[in-house]
Amino acid sequence: MKKIIKKSVVKTSKTTLKSSKISKLPQQSETLNKEQQKAVSHSGGPLLIIAGAGTGKTKTLVHRVAWLIEHGMEPSRILLLTFTRRAAFEMLHRVDEVLRQQQITQKSSFHNYHAIWGGTFHAVATRLLRMYGTTIGLPQNFTILDRGDSENLIGTIRTESGLDKATLKFPKKGTCMTVYSLHINSREPVECLVAKRFPWIKSHLTNLEQLFQTYEKRKLNAATLDYDDLLLYWLKLLENKEIAPKIINRFDHILVDEYQDTNIVQSDILRLLCPTNKGLTVVGDDAQSIYSFRAATIRNILDFPKQFPKTTVVTLEQNYRSTPTILKTTNQVIDIAKERYTKNLRSDKKQDVQPVLLRCYNDEEQVHFVVREILRLKQLGIPFQNQAVLFRASHHSLLLETELVRKKIPFHKHGGLKFIESAHIKDLIAFLRFAENQRDETAAIRSLSLLPGIGTKKALTLAQDLVAAENFDQGLAKWKKWKPPKSTGNIWTKFLNLFEQLTKESLPLEKQIDLTLKFYTPILEEKYDEYKNRLADLEQLQEIALKFKDRTEMLTDFTLDPPASTNELPNRNAKKNNDDYLTLSTIHSAKGLEWNSVFVIHASDGFIPSDKATDTEGIEEELRLFYVALTRAQQHLYICSPKYFFTSFNSWNNDDGYRDISRFINTKVKKTLQEINAR
Repeated sequence: MKKIIKKSVVKTSKTTLKSSKISKLPQQSETLNKEQQKAVSHSGGPLLIIAGAGTGKTKTLVHRVAWLIEHGMEPSRILLLTFTRRAAFEMLHRVDEVLRQQQITQKSSFHNYHAIWGGTFHAVATRLLRMYGTTIGLPQNFTILDRGDSENLIGTIRTESGLDKATLKFPKKGTCMTVYSLHINSREPVECLVAKRFPWIKSHLTNLEQLFQTYEKRKLNAATLDYDDLLLYWLKLLENKEIAPKIINRFDHILVDEYQDTNIVQSDILRLLCPTNKGLTVVGDDAQSIYSFRAATIRNILDFPKQFPKTTVVTLEQNYRSTPTILKTTNQVIDIAKERYTKNLRSDKKQDVQPVLLRCYNDEEQVHFVVREILRLKQLGIPFQNQAVLFRASHHSLLLETELVRKKIPFHKHGGLKFIESAHIKDLIAFLRFAENQRDETAAIRSLSLLPGIGTKKALTLAQDLVAAENFDQGLAKWKKWKPPKSTGNIWTKFLNLFEQLTKESLPLEKQIDLTLKFYTPILEEKYDEYKNRLADLEQLQEIALKFKDRTEMLTDFTLDPPASTNELPNRNAKKNNDDYLTLSTIHSAKGLEWNSVFVIHASDGFIPSDKATDTEGIEEELRLFYVALTRAQQHLYICSPKYFFTSFNSWNNDDGYRDISRFINTKVKKTLQEINAR
């Protein structure tokens, strides 16, 4: 039986704001609709804003922050939590614009928005841990492991424990890290998690738990925290009777974006930050909760009114992105969900084209149709950059990519390797991290083992010798006495000089990168093909460094919210922005984006929903994922469903064979679509 969560409104209590009246809004807020105005001017207890796709979520949150400041709230007592640094920056910039406009139109006093605490959960956690972490046993100069570094440390321990033998068939380091991260963020015991999600590794449970215990000890010994630790230790600060009041009393209002993407730990943090349930605003859309593989739980947003009593729920339904015909389709799709907040998105757009359902024989017919239609839309004046092809998994676009290359259609694919995850970038960063924290075992092994003649084991021994010395100078002296093998040559002396400069001299950050790059360039030339392209990437780091005050800030920023690709780097934007290229993207990577025309390919059972989604909870998330894909379209929407899928030119495998149309395209959904056949 479908469970519908209806909109609820409760009476709100008085606040400490200058005025409890909610009718008067700033002049520029007249552009807000009634639903948005109600959310912006809410005064009282917890506020849950259910923001449907394309309903102006960011605009509403920005105006709410500005409204709070205009009504007497000190900016420094506002905490704005987002899921990317860029989102935080954009929101704070727009808050500044709203406040400046209010100053002009109403001759009000100017407010400094820079005092607002804005950033991701992990960035704010890091800031607080730098301030208070020593009281719970954290070293002041801790460094942060990214996902790749964490996997490498897990892999090292796995090898040292003898678990890497092929006969054992012990899970790979990536799988181990996935289990560990889910265990931390879901707060679910490893045994239960393995039984439910990873039954094929149940026989390794004892060794897996021992591996995790060793991993945690090694992190602490190395003065390093991984991504998940940041939230855990923030929670520990809030559970500390001495420190918690200092943090809680810093903020009168806490606003959280994308609340449907939070996990249990983040929910617990908010609960402890707001012990009286006052001053909390969260914004999200249960229909776009698609990150359970990262331990995000839809229960946080569905159960918010229960977890935070006297909550007011405001639902945004006016859509500013899509046409009415597209919304007819998307409303019918999400109506399949068994449990959700009620909302019926509407649009005032007049230009309307009925969404298309393509039924085709196989992937090849699908590709030919998509490419042909992309070119037709281009001729109609819709550039490639306003078109996107979305898919459930990255490999679903392989045949399409081949055809785009043949047709000389430029494209950019999202959902692949991030810039910061590239080997040459991680190499350079490792030198800086090792200089920042000489106990950082992962950075030490990576940087030292880059030197010829020094393997992983010797690199670890050298790192341990440095840490074991009574002080840094004695450790460095021991290094200087060590005689490296002939194959290492004089590069050891050069490394010692570099390391001493990075650790002992107060050099500007750009100078540190320059020295490191000069040392690393010969290694780069020897280690990688096409090293000139990689060198160009590395040179961009010197320009990026100019915006950071020091090495600590840059390393933290790069780990918590790294640039996704070279397109985000200086001197690349001007060139790239003039290019007209098509976007190919996994649906997960497309969340939050929009295009004039969207093609959703492989909308067939086994792909959407994925055949890996076997239980009701998994199917429900696959439905929401499909909904996210459809709601990216502004004007043209194409849903493509091949009947057969052929994965190999010389054999049929388990993925091959007949595929029925996606179960999410039921009779009601079909009535909203123009069904056509490729033949």
